[in-house]
Amino acid sequence: MTPLEVLALFAIGGLAGFINVLSAGGSMLTLPLLIFLGLPPQAANGTNRVSVALQSVSAVANFFRAGAHHLGLSLRLAVPAMIGALLGARLALEVSDGLFETVLVTVMALSALLMLLPQPRLETRPLTPERLTPVVYLAMFAIGVYGGFIQVGVGILFIVVLYRMLKIDLAQVNVFKVLIVLVYTLPALAMFVFEGQVRWGYGLALAAGSMTGAWVAVKVNMSPRGALWVKWLTIAVILAIMLRLLLT
Repeated sequence: MTPLEVLALFAIGGLAGFINVLSAGGSMLTLPLLIFLGLPPQAANGTNRVSVALQSVSAVANFFRAGAHHLGLSLRLAVPAMIGALLGARLALEVSDGLFETVLVTVMALSALLMLLPQPRLETRPLTPERLTPVVYLAMFAIGVYGGFIQVGVGILFIVVLYRMLKIDLAQVNVFKVLIVLVYTLPALAMFVFEGQVRWGYGLALAAGSMTGAWVAVKVNMSPRGALWVKWLTIAVILAIMLRLLLT
């Protein structure tokens, strides 16, 4: 890696970590960047998990220091997601590079559209074990398959399932999300490592940036107007990346 590549990884990783704390969509920036830097799509997909895993460890630690609870319920939701992620990672390792890039562009377009949709104000309520129906576990398995395959935009799916389906408040959704992502990312990452599809230098530089960006976002008291500007900036960058992917 050149110093310029390290700087780019740290900078985009920082932006991605900042975005992930305020909304979702960080991997829509980091995964294409790894491809632009010359990593084959499968290696980029595996390397991106290093940043996801370390950022999730940091986020989980911060949440628990802040007094987050429902660890048992989070783990119950994480088990089907972890099983799904192993299947998704295996599928990702089997597809061709061309098909993976097509899926990436399609997913980025759909995720950008979902980010534009307003979040309805729902009457939320605490999560209890009896509300974890087979449909919820199936949804977690499906998110796990998707996250194991590509990870991009997975936070948006958690909002759809946990906020809209279970009507958990968005602050609690974020707590569940980071723990579930950590649990399913570790075995998926191990699978990519076993297949030799992780470039540790790139992954650790990206992770250093994303963890820094996440820390800054937690410390910044951003107004709703500022958060809206972050969302539009994210969408603009995503569109630019999609155009670059389509033209290469």
